[in-house]
Amino acid sequence: MDPWLIWLIVGAVLAVAEIFTLTVALGMLGGAALVTAGSAAVGLPLPWQFLVFTVVATVSLLFLRPVALRHVRRPHAERFGVDALVGRAAYAVSEVTALGGRVRIGGEEWTARPYDETLVIPPGTTVDVIEISGATALVYPRE
Repeated sequence: MDPWLIWLIVGAVLAVAEIFTLTVALGMLGGAALVTAGSAAVGLPLPWQFLVFTVVATVSLLFLRPVALRHVRRPHAERFGVDALVGRAAYAVSEVTALGGRVRIGGEEWTARPYDETLVIPPGTTVDVIEISGATALVYPRE
């Protein structure tokens, strides 16, 4: 069997193993094996093939893997859905009391109650969305 085909098979096996481990290391080694397969295909002798594999694997593990892991493990800073509404400004469309009311949040009308149930928020007041409870925004007037 040709050496380039062996390197290609090794690279494919490492890539498949990476899918199951998600460590990024096996993927880097699989990439190094694919680069080595290319060097073997152009006729590089076997000792030089091992040197190419070693250099590419070392460089990728030392320099590319930390960058890849930073991108994989970075927490998602963006909120979405109703969580994205918390902290936004809203406009009281109707009077907001403990019994109910309406506010406009980013172009959509929501049912609302004051976060502090003793408050009565008049229409036209700018409020902050403190919490979303079901389909109701709990709001507090801005000062």
